[in-house]
Amino acid sequence: MDTVTRRRFLVASGVSAGALALAGGAFTLADILGTAGDRDPSARTLVLVTLYGGNDGLNTLIPYADPAYAQARPALAYDPEKVLHLDDHFGLNPVMAGLHRAYQDGKLAVVRGVGYPKPDRSHFRSMDIWQTGRPDAPETTGWLGRWLDAAGGDPRLAVSFEPVLPPLLAGAHSAGATVPGGEVKLPATVTTAQLTALGRPDPAEPAARQRAATCFADLTRIQDLMHDVAATGTDPDDEPAATATGGATQPLEQQLALVARCVEAGAATRVYSVSLGGFDLHADEKTAQESQLTKLDKPLAAFADRMSRSAAGRNVVVAVYSEFGRRVAANASDGTDHGTASSMFLLGQGVRGGMYGEPPGLTDLDQGDLKYTTDFRDVYATLLADVLGTDPARILNGWTGWLKGSPLTRR
Repeated sequence: MDTVTRRRFLVASGVSAGALALAGGAFTLADILGTAGDRDPSARTLVLVTLYGGNDGLNTLIPYADPAYAQARPALAYDPEKVLHLDDHFGLNPVMAGLHRAYQDGKLAVVRGVGYPKPDRSHFRSMDIWQTGRPDAPETTGWLGRWLDAAGGDPRLAVSFEPVLPPLLAGAHSAGATVPGGEVKLPATVTTAQLTALGRPDPAEPAARQRAATCFADLTRIQDLMHDVAATGTDPDDEPAATATGGATQPLEQQLALVARCVEAGAATRVYSVSLGGFDLHADEKTAQESQLTKLDKPLAAFADRMSRSAAGRNVVVAVYSEFGRRVAANASDGTDHGTASSMFLLGQGVRGGMYGEPPGLTDLDQGDLKYTTDFRDVYATLLADVLGTDPARILNGWTGWLKGSPLTRR
């Protein structure tokens, strides 16, 4: 398809130039699958799950035995008998049955009190701190982008299934790959055959336009895969979740299905980034958070179960985090406002399940917020060393902290 015809097709069909620009900087699923066989089969894979909006950690990992919990948020607190108990003090939100089973099976590690010094309660600044790994100074590169620089810079080693590449995958000399996904909604005047023709690159065109063409073709291939996911249990009522990056992302189960496809195919990718938004709940939080945690728990449990069935999958470690937790006390709208420390989850066959890190006190507060007990760079250092096999100090600007009693089995 020549350049003029392609441009006329786009304008006439209503396919946005913005979509073309996004696709032009992206990789296709075929590009990622094409690396199959190019990795050490014993190498581990990191799947990083970002929860945008600041998830309420106290109603996720619930300190049900502490009387200060119910006193601080009487309308939001869960009765102890409804909590999914992990031990005599802590339990999971009642909708998190999948992760509760994983904990009982010894495959879920909970890291408590995770935060950083002088916390920032702005969504964007706090997420910037988490994604760059620099709470002490501004940074223009992501912590996994710096890992990618050190690993050789091939974008296919670090892949995002989010609408745009997250800053955490941007390095100084390279950046990870983003694979466009989601549903392709064609105008009534456009047929699938026309879209297929649009996705056929022309050797006479510039390289960027050829890549844009192949990305459009890849959208239809991903949509076919997502239809298969829907046939196996995807909730058709799930809406794309807005993220702090400004785009809309496909449901978490669909993102994880793409990750699973790549892992099982033996793709060379070592890091995958996926996300779920919608956690900024300042009002009527309880039911809304349960809905969001269901959208997290069910896909994660299904993904972990699928990964347990293959050798490559058993080398996958999932890490779940949010930019901050919420304040200890509820606000007047039965919600919670921006807070500080929270918990992280690590999930997988190679994880030593259990509790890690000291739980922050609910009465010894910093202006109403939890005091962090575990620096998030300690968690990053553990993931870099035990999953990605690299020196954390090189990536984390000299940071040498570690999680006490690593939740990851050493090799």
